[in-house]
Amino acid sequence: MRYIETNNVMLHVVLAGPEDGEPVFLLHGFPEFWYGWRQQIDFLAQEGYRVIVPDQRGYNLSDKPKGISAYNITKLATDIDQLAETLGYEKINLVGHDWGAAVSWWLATIYPQRLKKLVILNVPYPSILRDHLMSGKWEQLLKSWYIFAFQLPLVPEAMASIADYEAFANILRSTSKEGSFTEEDIARYKRAWAQPGALTGMLNWYRAMIRQNADRVPAALAGEQPRNKSKRITTPTLMLWGEKDVALTKDLAQPSIDLCENGELIFFPNATHWVQHDEAEAVNRHILNFIQEAEPAAADA
Repeated sequence: MRYIETNNVMLHVVLAGPEDGEPVFLLHGFPEFWYGWRQQIDFLAQEGYRVIVPDQRGYNLSDKPKGISAYNITKLATDIDQLAETLGYEKINLVGHDWGAAVSWWLATIYPQRLKKLVILNVPYPSILRDHLMSGKWEQLLKSWYIFAFQLPLVPEAMASIADYEAFANILRSTSKEGSFTEEDIARYKRAWAQPGALTGMLNWYRAMIRQNADRVPAALAGEQPRNKSKRITTPTLMLWGEKDVALTKDLAQPSIDLCENGELIFFPNATHWVQHDEAEAVNRHILNFIQEAEPAAADA
């Protein structure tokens, strides 16, 4: 465990595996923290990889800068790019889930030279997700009601902290496969949520997302279809998707992988949004096999 300054924030980072091992960064999502990768960390470390798992800004023991603009996705991606630079890595393997996947997608877009391999778990490319939310279809908006509820100031924090954070705990219990989160796990999450400023920091990721796209909301509600401006992903990419995700439907996966010049999509029919918890052994195997694969040889000029 170390505290490392990057991009003007101090990040709490869990490190495992040999120091000279090939780096694998694991990025958690909401409402998790580094512990969300507990079933992957030791596995990858024992395979000889240097595993780097930060609490992202706003979470657990990392800094929680004030203001919604501090959680712009470009700043979040730059945190990880500069963390890799600080640790001396020219290229990294990057694995992201949920919001960690969104950051990973964006890092692959704006800092492609930093990445060797990219693994995405249960989140589409940011513009695919944005267009999904802003599609003007009320059923899509209703399915993502929590994103809009999180825009309220202070109220979500107050509601989440009632009864020892049971609202967030129930999110994990009710949307995952039975047994994926033990009560001991839930207790550790509650300690992370109770860190001073953590709830606001975590929720500010959602608030920043909506504000970045605020100009699109009136047109979306009026039924205007969004204009997709997604960029091509040049990093070799593996997407793992639990089909029983209650918030994100599987039809978001293929359009995202279609943006990748070298992409592979694997569905898990019996897994939920929390695929690395529900199907840890299979997920670990797929991640390992993918990062061990030789990169395709460049075509002759």
